[in-house]
Amino acid sequence: MKELWTTMASLMGVLAFCQTLLHTVIPPELRFAVLKLFQRLFNCFSSYCYYEITEIDGVNTNELYNAVQLYLSSSASSTTPSAAATSSNRLSLTRGLNSSAITFGLANNDRLSDVFNGVSVVWEHIVTPRQSQTFSWRPLPEEKRGFTLRINKRDKPQILEAYLDFITEKANEIRRKNQDRLLYTNSRGGSLDSRGHPWESVPFKHPSTFDTLAMDPEKKAEIMSDLRDFADGQAFYKRTGRAWKRGYLLYGPPGTGKSSMIAAMANFLGYDIYDLELTEVNTNSELRKLLMKTSSKSIIVIEDIDCSINLTNRKKSNSNGGRSSGGAFDGGSEMRTGPGAPGGPGDPDNNGNNNNSITLSGLLNFTDGLWSCCGSERIFVFTTNHIEKLDPALLRSGRMDMHVFMSYCSFPSLKILLKNYLGYDDGDIETEVLAKLAEVIDEAEMTPADISEVLIKNRRDNGKALRELLEALRIRAEKKRVVSRRRRLVAEVEEIAEEEKRALDSPKEVGGVATGGGDDVEVNYKKGGKEGEEDNGIN
Repeated sequence: MKELWTTMASLMGVLAFCQTLLHTVIPPELRFAVLKLFQRLFNCFSSYCYYEITEIDGVNTNELYNAVQLYLSSSASSTTPSAAATSSNRLSLTRGLNSSAITFGLANNDRLSDVFNGVSVVWEHIVTPRQSQTFSWRPLPEEKRGFTLRINKRDKPQILEAYLDFITEKANEIRRKNQDRLLYTNSRGGSLDSRGHPWESVPFKHPSTFDTLAMDPEKKAEIMSDLRDFADGQAFYKRTGRAWKRGYLLYGPPGTGKSSMIAAMANFLGYDIYDLELTEVNTNSELRKLLMKTSSKSIIVIEDIDCSINLTNRKKSNSNGGRSSGGAFDGGSEMRTGPGAPGGPGDPDNNGNNNNSITLSGLLNFTDGLWSCCGSERIFVFTTNHIEKLDPALLRSGRMDMHVFMSYCSFPSLKILLKNYLGYDDGDIETEVLAKLAEVIDEAEMTPADISEVLIKNRRDNGKALRELLEALRIRAEKKRVVSRRRRLVAEVEEIAEEEKRALDSPKEVGGVATGGGDDVEVNYKKGGKEGEEDNGIN
């Protein structure tokens, strides 16, 4: 045994001496060339291709590395028997920023096999210590991380590009699912945050969904179908040569659920929301920069747009003697700081420091111009209580593609509210009570917000809630009837007064001669009398 150890020690010494001799005699360039030659010979006889995806590409983060990590995490955490990937028993657990979900990851120097389109591939997560780095403006991690993809050479042309595209798409889907949605607002006066972004964000936790939205079911289904077609329409928009965006105009009385509709759309699609406050935007250029800093798969919202910018109907202005100057994209050149506009010379709150100069043309370019396609899969949503105040150029298709009228609460919407707040399903309420509610709901013209408040106050007593709701609807319906009768009486009085005025202004017959009314009658009468006297003198 002692002789064996002696022999092994001698061999190791000889190998060490040979290695030292080779390093001394053979220059590094020659050694590197020989190593590359052996690698090429190995690759020629090997039936696999190897691809390395490093975490850092130069000084920038490799987005493909992050995508692969997310995709393999989902594969590693899958517990279904039909899972495409086969993983080891060692996994890492992480939870990202603004995320409420825990994700699984591949452990260091571990392997995982995956199957795509019937082709088997192998991933290996390689982590090695990084050599001591020289001075760098951006410190690098202490460990060098990367993934190695092994694919059979005969399968490379068929799956490589498609497989990487599939991984990227799947990673984006996982990222949206795991990460909580965010609600953004533009910084005051166009200022930038600590990261140089013009948007500030908070987690979006609004619970509104299309299931809880008090709206006619048919109209709701139509909107959901339109949103689903938009989200799945990348190939369609590319084939038709259209920018992948869509516009929705929500209009109707206050309290009809416009903001809840926006939240339901965001939760349905899994999109972030950018709430754009136009009063904090100074110029058209700043508006474009805000658009450039929004992400794809987002909803850009401008609420109460008729109150945020001077978008009065130019046709009405022209009919009143106003003058409208044309502009690019049918937008004209109306300035928000014009007389009577918010922040303009006619605004009493203006202290002379407001230099806002957003034009209607700038807003139209924002929604439908060349800059509107700087991203993809974006939805623009405008809300207003007075659609008649908006310029027709803003309302046409291509800018606001779908106009959604948010009406007063209807009977189908009322049944949704009763289920949300009182837990009533179809058949839980007496037929007689439902009939009474259906009889007065349309005439009462109450908003879902008003009805919800009645139900919230009495949610501990369902019977009392129904009684008070029915009474509130009856009172509102009676008030509407009184107001309607009063308006009819006023209309009738105005019609009678108009008829009397027309009668006084209409021509009258005086002595067989058509005469006007008022002073003209007296003049013609005197003229006729004078002519009569002259005739008597002649005779």
